[in-house]
Amino acid sequence: MRKFLAFGDVHADFDTLWAALRAASCVDGSGQPTPPVLAGLYQVILIGDLVHPKNEREYSRLTGVPRFDPRNPDHLFLAAREQVKHLERLKAYQAAAPHAIHIILGNHDDAVLNTSYMLGTSGGLIHAEFDPEHGGLHLPDHLAAWMRTFPREIRVGGVQFAHVSPLPAHAYYDDLFYADHSSKRWYKQSPEYVQMAGLAFGVYGHTQMEGGILLPEEHPFAMIDALQSREYLELMLDPTQDHPVQNVRAAPF
Repeated sequence: MRKFLAFGDVHADFDTLWAALRAASCVDGSGQPTPPVLAGLYQVILIGDLVHPKNEREYSRLTGVPRFDPRNPDHLFLAAREQVKHLERLKAYQAAAPHAIHIILGNHDDAVLNTSYMLGTSGGLIHAEFDPEHGGLHLPDHLAAWMRTFPREIRVGGVQFAHVSPLPAHAYYDDLFYADHSSKRWYKQSPEYVQMAGLAFGVYGHTQMEGGILLPEEHPFAMIDALQSREYLELMLDPTQDHPVQNVRAAPF
């Protein structure tokens, strides 16, 4: 049996991520994995979307400019520079314990690697800091190569960790994905997908949970895009059992 600690979409809020990792005893004061992580007793899973702040206020906080303008190249430079700095730190953290620290590829991470899609928010904010055609910068090659190693899912026995949902179509971020609104609604409209996929339990992000992590009593999954609510997911898993999840809870920090 091992402890799995899953953290929701980061969206460049690295200060909150590091606070969550410290609260979960997964990182020490120097930014290195703790002994339980190094020993593999704790398995750390980031559910994806490392990049792109969620709104203008978060861009301003990241960059230090009073009002962030996504069409101002100087602002885009600051946004890219700050995210690169934090990505470097996260890359070093994972490199110290790659057997125990796992990062899933989110659609925003994929959009930085493949700039065919300009992502944005419903309020009209665009994420252009890593798109040279819109005034941004290229993600440094070594960070791009690192992101390309991120898996689209992780399975431990009958437990799945994925960015969006149990549907294979939701793991590939193409025209169909962005045209299909079910990626944001499936957990309410078709929660039976998890059991139909033959899974004992699923852990997903992508859709922000305003009230904290969602753990439906009647369905075996968790929606964990809730760092902004200062919660992460803690699971005790025994993959040798028919019911591998021995305990699951939303942990505040």
